[in-house]
Amino acid sequence: MESRRVAVIGAGIAGLLACKYVVEKGFKPVVFEAEEGVGGVWRHTPESTKLQTKKTAYQFSDFPWPSSLEELFPTNNKVLEYVQSYAKHFNLFPYIKFNSKVLNLDYVDGESYEEIETWDFWGGIGKPFESKGKWHLMVQDTKTSSTEMYQFEFVILCIGRYSGLPEIPEFPPYQGPEVFNGKVMHSMDYSAMDSDKAAELIKNKRISVIGSQKSAMDIATECSDTNGVEYPCYMIQRTAHWLLPSIYLWGIDRSYFYYTRFSELMIHKPGETLLLSILATLLSPVRWAISKFAESYLLWKLPLKKYGIVPNHSFLQDISSCKIQMLPENFYEKVEQGSIVLKKSQSFSFCEKGLILDGETQPLETEIVILATGYRGEIKLANIFKSPIFKKLMLGSEDSIVPLYRHIIHPRIPQLAVIGYAESLSSLCTSEMRCQWLAQFLTGNLKLPRIREMEKDVMMWENFLKQYSGKYFRGSCNASVHIWYNDQLCKDMGCKTRRKNGILAELFQPYGPADYAGLPYN
Repeated sequence: MESRRVAVIGAGIAGLLACKYVVEKGFKPVVFEAEEGVGGVWRHTPESTKLQTKKTAYQFSDFPWPSSLEELFPTNNKVLEYVQSYAKHFNLFPYIKFNSKVLNLDYVDGESYEEIETWDFWGGIGKPFESKGKWHLMVQDTKTSSTEMYQFEFVILCIGRYSGLPEIPEFPPYQGPEVFNGKVMHSMDYSAMDSDKAAELIKNKRISVIGSQKSAMDIATECSDTNGVEYPCYMIQRTAHWLLPSIYLWGIDRSYFYYTRFSELMIHKPGETLLLSILATLLSPVRWAISKFAESYLLWKLPLKKYGIVPNHSFLQDISSCKIQMLPENFYEKVEQGSIVLKKSQSFSFCEKGLILDGETQPLETEIVILATGYRGEIKLANIFKSPIFKKLMLGSEDSIVPLYRHIIHPRIPQLAVIGYAESLSSLCTSEMRCQWLAQFLTGNLKLPRIREMEKDVMMWENFLKQYSGKYFRGSCNASVHIWYNDQLCKDMGCKTRRKNGILAELFQPYGPADYAGLPYN
C-alpha cells in the first residue's frame, strides 16, 4: 500500500472513523488536524451542550459507551472523552499530525479537466488509484506558521460543516456592527473560549443572542445561569423550529414514529420502486397524522403560543431537515422567570446602543451580540480546492445540493471522498457506515457505476430533499430515510439489508448503530 498514499483531513469523528477503517484495510494514512487534539466540534461547544440523541443511537458500532456512564444524554465533555477513548483504543494517534492545517488541495500531473469531462467512469474506470494525477496538500504548522507540501494518491475530506466558516448576516451601510458601541461575535468564537473566559465575558452584561437553533439555545441558557433576571438574555429568532423537551411524544419514544422501516414506508424515497411509491402515497394521511400528533404534544407541553413562536412548518419538515433538537434543561422555566426573553423579528440591524428589531419603536439596548447564525459548510468545502474548476464543481449552484454520490463521492472529482458533510439522524453512525463503504471501495471490493448514473442518483436525492426539507435542502439530511440510505450502502458492500430478527422487529423497531455492528463482513 506504500504507493497508495491516503490523506485524511480532519480528526473529528468522521476523520477518526476514516482513519480506523482504512488502517484495517492495510493503508497507512496521514491525518491532518489543525488543532492540538481530536474531537472536532466537540472540542468547542458551549458548556451547557448535551448530546441530542440517546447515547445508544450515538455510539461506535464496535466501541460502546462505558457502562459506568448513567446519563442518557451525556454532556459535551463526556462525548469528547468518549471520542478520545475511541482514538486511543484503536491506536489512531500515531497516524495524526496535530497543529497541521491544510490550506488547499491541488490535483497535479493528471488528466486535464477537458479529459475528465469525457470520462464515462469516475477516475476513468470507476476504481480508485487509477487516475494519473496526485493531490498536493499545502499544510501549515499552526504553531510556527511554516508550510510544507505533501503528496497523496487519495484524499478523504472530513472537515465537517459546523466549524471554520461562520454565516454572518449582511447589512446595509451604517446598519451593521460598525455603528455599534458594544461587542459582536459569532457563536463559533464564543464556543472556542474556555468555560472561565466565557463566563467572565458574559457576567453582568446585557446579552443578545441571534438565532433559534441549538447553539443559540445553549448560549442563552449559559447567560441565564450566569446572570439571572438582573441581566436577562435576549434571544432574537427569525424562524421558530420544533424543539423537544424530551425524547417522548405523549409518552412514546419519538424513534418509533420516525426511525423505523414502517415510518419510512410513508416517505417517497429516492430511487424507490413503483410499488413503494404507491404505498407512500396511500400512507400519506398517516404521515400527516403523526406529524400533527407530535405538534399537538409540543403545543400542549410548551408555551409556544404564549410567546408567539409556533413554527409555520410541519414537525415532519424539521425531522427531514435535521432541525429537530432537544431543549436545554429548564429552558422555558428560565423564560417564565424572565432570565431569557424571547423576541421574534424577521430582520434586525445595529445602532449605537444595540439592536433595532422589526415592529419595535425603541432600540434593544445591549452590550454583547452573539450571532448564532450557522455556518457556510458548502463554501468551506469548496474553498479547500486550489482549482477554481473543482471549487465550482463541489459547490454546485445555490439551487442544488452539494453533488455527492452516496453523499461521499463527487462524480467528476477524481481520487477524493467527502465524509461528514451531509447531515443525518446520528452523524456518528452515518459517518461510520460511509467510512466502511469507502474502505471497501478503496480496496476494490465495490465499483462505482457510470458517471451519468451517479449524477442521476444525485438528482433523485436532490428532488427528495427539496420535497421534504424545504429551504433547508442543501443540508442533505437523510434523517427521515436513514434506513433506506443505509440499505443502499449495504447493497453496495454485499451485506444484508434486513438487520433485525423477525418481520415485526424489522418493521417496527427503531434502527441504530448496534444493528450495523460487524459490517461489512456478514
